[in-house]
Amino acid sequence: MANFKYMAKDQQGKTLTATLEAKDKTTLVDLLRKRGLIIISIEEVQAKAVKVPGKAKVKMDDLVIFSRQLATMVDSGIPLVQALDVLAEQIEKPDFQAVVGGLRDSIETGSSLSEALARHPKIFSELFVNMVRAGESSGMLDDILERLADYLEKTSSLQRKVKSSFVYPSLVISMAIAITSILIFKVVPTFQGIFEGLGAELPLLTRMLIAFSDFARHSAIFIIVGLFLLGVAFSKIIRTEKGKMNFDKMLLHLPIVGILLRKVAVARFARTLSTLVKSGVPILNSLEIVAKTSGNKVIEMAVNQVRTNIREGENIAEPLTRSGVFPPMVTRMIGVGEQTGELEKMLSKIADFYEEQVDVAVNSLTSLIEPIIIVVLGVVVGGIVAAMFLPIFQITQIIQ
Repeated sequence: MANFKYMAKDQQGKTLTATLEAKDKTTLVDLLRKRGLIIISIEEVQAKAVKVPGKAKVKMDDLVIFSRQLATMVDSGIPLVQALDVLAEQIEKPDFQAVVGGLRDSIETGSSLSEALARHPKIFSELFVNMVRAGESSGMLDDILERLADYLEKTSSLQRKVKSSFVYPSLVISMAIAITSILIFKVVPTFQGIFEGLGAELPLLTRMLIAFSDFARHSAIFIIVGLFLLGVAFSKIIRTEKGKMNFDKMLLHLPIVGILLRKVAVARFARTLSTLVKSGVPILNSLEIVAKTSGNKVIEMAVNQVRTNIREGENIAEPLTRSGVFPPMVTRMIGVGEQTGELEKMLSKIADFYEEQVDVAVNSLTSLIEPIIIVVLGVVVGGIVAAMFLPIFQITQIIQ
């Protein structure tokens, strides 16, 4: 495959200039003539001259619609190039439209769909590419695309559930920080000036609050810079192999959140592996993709170890059990699935079960965190208010 820059005129006389990938110059000439273009010039260029929106961000919902519509058209017997051309016209987002147009051009010049998809790794994951490749090999591309859409829908739903469980606590915590900051930086200094004018000895709680307010106001810049530096250091640490491993291990062992994250990890593992196995992707390739899409370094290392053991002749269940990451019920069901030849069905049942468990865990987490946050917020704000009004109560008693 080579890259060619061409100049041509369309039927309206408009001059077009673009870069396309093709097997050779003759193939590109045939392609442009099929589009009704009058060729002015063609020259071969280096690969880096090809303009591809590599930074395009595509939501999972857009990929679901793309997969579903492409599956429908392929099932209806519409040629792949024509189907992609129709999809490119319907897509509203310019970046994704350009990507789909690039897929069409690549296929017109002799590439397979999986090869074209692999050129956009930031949009189409390894799972997506490998499943499409399996569909092309088996002649079941429409069926594979439908499975992909189902998988992406369920994955997106799982992510939304997890994110929604943290929306309310994050909102309340943000409001608590904002209210506390206003009290510390604005209200307390005002009361401090009033108390100093009275000349009376203040209660211990009030003195502690004023001291904290003075420290926060005079050291605000240092606190902000310190927090920023801590954030930078933390981000660099978790980018390392060891740092990411320790951080993910800590997350899985948190009292409440860790249980939810473990269930999410198991559900994602089972759903992804089930989809890949059902689509005919080889087990070693499937486990490699599952490890990369796990989202947790501990799970990734465990799955990679399982992959190594399978290559050496073991089954899946035994190394999964030894990893200590997956619950006994999961490993036993996988073992039964291997023995009965219904691994994909067992994995699908595990995914369904743990996705329901995620629903329960999200509801439990929300109902548990809500009163805790309210109590903490009440104690903090109530403590500040009490510290401010204690001297007033004392003065009132003295006057009486």
